[in-house]
Amino acid sequence: MDITTLIGIIAGFAALIGGFLWEGGQAGGLLQGAAALIVFGGTAAAVMISFPWKRLRTVPTALKMAFRPQPMQPQQLIDDLAEMSHTARRSGMLALEKIADTHEDSFMREGLGLIVDGSDQPLIRQILELEIDKRQDRFDNYAKIFESAGGYAPTMGIIGTVMGLIRVLGSLAEPANLGSSIAVAFIATLYGVASANLIFLPIASKIRARGDEEVRVMEMMLEGLLSVQNAENPNLVRKKLATYLDEDSDGQVVGADF
Repeated sequence: MDITTLIGIIAGFAALIGGFLWEGGQAGGLLQGAAALIVFGGTAAAVMISFPWKRLRTVPTALKMAFRPQPMQPQQLIDDLAEMSHTARRSGMLALEKIADTHEDSFMREGLGLIVDGSDQPLIRQILELEIDKRQDRFDNYAKIFESAGGYAPTMGIIGTVMGLIRVLGSLAEPANLGSSIAVAFIATLYGVASANLIFLPIASKIRARGDEEVRVMEMMLEGLLSVQNAENPNLVRKKLATYLDEDSDGQVVGADF
C-alpha cells in the first residue's frame, strides 16, 4: 500500500469536514443520498459512455498502480546489468541465455533474448523503444479515465444543484424551509468539486508519476542492455546507469515525483 495516497485522501476530506464543523456546521448536513447518486452515478455513466469496455476493465489495475505500486529496485537492476556485462566479457553472449530465460523482469528478459539471438544493436534499440512507448501509452490510458471522471464530476454536481434549486423554487409557498432546502441543493456541487480534486484528478496524477518512474527504469535498462551487448567494463556500466538515479532518494529513479 502506498500510504501517501491514502493519507492524502483522508487528510483532504478531514480538512474539508473539519473546516465545515469549525464554522458551526452539522456533520449530518453534508450527507445527502440523492446528491451522491446524481454526482457519482452520473460521473460513472459519463465515463462508461466515454471509453470502450476494454479500457474500463483496466480501472482495477490502474487503482492498484496508484495505491499499491509494483516494488521497483533500480539499484538491483544496475547490479544485475553490471554482472551481465562481466559475464559477457568473460564467457561471451551465449552465457546470458539462462539469465534471459529466468530474470524476473519481462523487459529485461526480452532484451537479453534479443542479445543472445545476435540481433543488431539498432534493431534491439528500436524494438525496446517501441515496448517503452507501448508501456507509456498504457499508463496514459489509465490516467485519462480518472482525468475524465475529474472533469465530469463537477459538472454533475452543478446539474444536481440546478435540480435541487428547481425543487426549491417549487416550494416557495413554504419560506421557512427555503434556507435548508437551498443548502441541500448545493451539496451536489460540493460532492462534485471535492471528489474531482481530492480523488479523481490526484489519482490520475499519481498514476502518471508511477508511469514516469517505470518508463525511466525501462530506459535505464535499455542503456544497460546495450552496454552488455558491447561487453563494456562493469564499473563503467554502473557509473553510466547511476545517472538515472536520484542521489538524494536512496536508489529511487529520477522523476518519481511523489
